[in-house]
Amino acid sequence: MQNDPDKSGSQKAAEDEVEGFKQELGPFVVAAETTRMAMVFTDAKKADEPIIFANDSFLSLTGFTRNNVLGETFKSFLAPNCDARALEQLEAAFKDASDGDPELCLKRQDGSIIPTSVFVSPVCDERGDLVQNFVSFVDLTKHRQEQAHLRFLLDELNHRTQNTLATVMAIIGQTLRGMADDDLIAKLEKRVLALSKANSLLGAENWDRVGVRDVLDRILAPFGLNNGQDCKFAIRGENVRLQPKVALTFAMVFHELATNAVQYGALSEPDAGLIEIEWSVEPAQGRELRLRWREVGGPSVGPPQHKGFGSRLIERGLAQELNGSVQLTYDPSGFVCEIKMPAPQESVQAPS
Repeated sequence: MQNDPDKSGSQKAAEDEVEGFKQELGPFVVAAETTRMAMVFTDAKKADEPIIFANDSFLSLTGFTRNNVLGETFKSFLAPNCDARALEQLEAAFKDASDGDPELCLKRQDGSIIPTSVFVSPVCDERGDLVQNFVSFVDLTKHRQEQAHLRFLLDELNHRTQNTLATVMAIIGQTLRGMADDDLIAKLEKRVLALSKANSLLGAENWDRVGVRDVLDRILAPFGLNNGQDCKFAIRGENVRLQPKVALTFAMVFHELATNAVQYGALSEPDAGLIEIEWSVEPAQGRELRLRWREVGGPSVGPPQHKGFGSRLIERGLAQELNGSVQLTYDPSGFVCEIKMPAPQESVQAPS
């Protein structure tokens, strides 16, 4: 920003106005001048919100002199290509109708960019009319650097986790080859692969919550989910978000259910079989997540003569890990698995 002689009058007027509200607000302005937080006042009576006061911390943050700042519009100090949503929040804040504190980048005198969180507070006169906006800034540079470092560490952890699971798969193959049936080895490898997919999904979400539908999409893709007109799945339910431990358990359960359906159930019938999966969060006993896996159109089924790993994982592991209950029904018309467990708080994914 260059000094403009034509603006000397407006700067002088701005300085005079500053002196006026210095006297009116007294100790508050003195505190604003001496605080370490960057602050400015803007003239709310004018549409372009010109700056009528800037403290030393703001000048230090941006590198501009006071003469560069006074009389300039507030937006002239914003970096280009600011986020549209943040600009909308800023406009609302200037009108005393904000629903949040926007994060916007300021441009420094040397051309560099500073990420900041912006807080706008209205200043009203004795009649209650908005006359000035008091704007403060928190420098987010260190916070963004810490976020980037954390993202790097998470990416490294995810990479090493995937490498470890790949190594486990290799060990399974090398150890059991020639000692166990190839079908058993393939089952073990597929289980580890399902676990790897769930880990990858969680890693992409910074090991935060992931949706039930997201887990289903990842685990059931090899079984034909989302396979166009030939899809053998009918899925209904909001994208309830699961904590990492729950998501990993569900991933293994879905894999076992789908594998069983391929061998003995609905997916063993190439033309007629269908799997219906639906879930909801019910208010019963607090908040309860109820999920139902139902197979139709497959061969007649009956209770298994012995329970394998999959059944034990579903019946015991799921109940123990998730503090829930599982009911398996081997109806001749089709296998049904019903799961009930405490639903996580704030579990439904907000619409994007």
